[in-house]
Amino acid sequence: MRKEPLVTGHLYHVFTKSIAGYRIFRSDKDYQRMTEMMKYYSYQHPPMKFSTYRNLKSKNRAKLIGELEGRGRIVEILAYCIMPTHLHLVLVQLKDDGISLYMKNLLNSYTRYFNTQNDRKGPLWQGRFKSVLVETDEQLLHLTRYIHLNPTSDNLVDRPEDWQYSSYNEYLGSCDKGLCTFSPYLNITSETYREFVEGMQDYQRSLSILKDLHME
Repeated sequence: MRKEPLVTGHLYHVFTKSIAGYRIFRSDKDYQRMTEMMKYYSYQHPPMKFSTYRNLKSKNRAKLIGELEGRGRIVEILAYCIMPTHLHLVLVQLKDDGISLYMKNLLNSYTRYFNTQNDRKGPLWQGRFKSVLVETDEQLLHLTRYIHLNPTSDNLVDRPEDWQYSSYNEYLGSCDKGLCTFSPYLNITSETYREFVEGMQDYQRSLSILKDLHME
C-alpha cells in the first residue's frame, strides 16, 4: 500500500525505470508499442488484452476505440517521455485507483511483450512506480520542461523535437497523436513554450553531467 493514496482529480508525475538500467526500448517498434498501449489502457474497462486488440482487423480496432471513448477514461495524459531505460508520465487521475490500475496494466502488458520478443522471463521494472503530486501550475510547467528535455540531457538527440517518443511535438502543435490533453491545464502558446523549454536546454544538460559525475 502507498503511504499516501493517489487522489482522484489531482495531477501526478509518475516515473518508473527498468531493473539495473536495462535497455527495454530498443527499436521504433518498441516505442510505438508503448505509445499505443498508453492510449489503450487509459480507457475505462478495456475488454481484452492489448495483444488481442492489436490482432483485430483495423476496422474492428476503430470500432472498439469508438466504444471505449464512450466509456470515458481512468486517467488523462498531460505529458510523457519514453526513454530507453525509463518512462515519465504526467497523469490526472479521473477515477478512484485509476493511476494504479493504469500503470499495472501498462507495465504488465509491456513486460509480456518484451519478454516474448526477447525470449526472456522475469520482471522488467524496478519495483512499483513512483509518483509525486503536482500542486501548482508553475510546478506543472517546469515538470513538463524537465520531461521533454530528458532526451537532450542524455545526449540522445540535439533538439527535444527530434525525439519522437515524447509529447513535446504535440505541445508545439507539429503533430497530434491524440494522446495528450494539456491545454486545459497549461495556458501557453506553442511558440512561448518552445522558448521556455529550449532556453534551458544547455543548463539542464550541464546539471545531468554534474549529477552523473557526483554519482560516480
